Amino acid sequence: MTRVPVRRAPALLALLLLTVACSGVGNPGSTGGYVSGDGGITVVDPEDREPAPTLTGTDLDGDPLSTDDFAGQVIVVNVWGSWCPPCRAEAPVLKELADQYAGDAQFLGILNRTKNAAATAFNRSVGIDYPSFADEGGRLELRFVDSLPSQAIPTTWVIDTEGRVAARLMDEVTASTLGGIIDDVLAEARD
Repeated sequence: MTRVPVRRAPALLALLLLTVACSGVGNPGSTGGYVSGDGGITVVDPEDREPAPTLTGTDLDGDPLSTDDFAGQVIVVNVWGSWCPPCRAEAPVLKELADQYAGDAQFLGILNRTKNAAATAFNRSVGIDYPSFADEGGRLELRFVDSLPSQAIPTTWVIDTEGRVAARLMDEVTASTLGGIIDDVLAEARD
């Protein structure tokens, strides 16, 4: 049996982890190299909510986009990538909910590590017509660090009508779970 000197073991472990983490990246059908969320859902009581960050940038067509444009509305922000299997799976659910809550809640995407053309083609194939921020560097996603930071992709935040983070869902959303949270946040606004 060959023994690896102790001083080389950390370097070999790091190389092994890097190899595993990078496997499958660039292969759209692969799930290799993907770390999913724990399915955790965090709902914050109204009195404990932190202000949501203002997100400002451009959409996939290069036009200006800001969450300020939707102030006073419930906003659902979803971090996604066309390379991400759970993102692809939840897209029809998000489209269905965006249609169902049109006029009551504004859906926005934050595109992560995907070229705009690929994202636009994917959205077209699913029928998604709500805007997404082009955020190749991940700077918008990081803006949530002071409230409920993203820890995986997909991550979805629900922002209440007062501009505070009401909930964070990590991993693929379901219509019943996200719809229930939106209903609760809308009901708070009516009270």
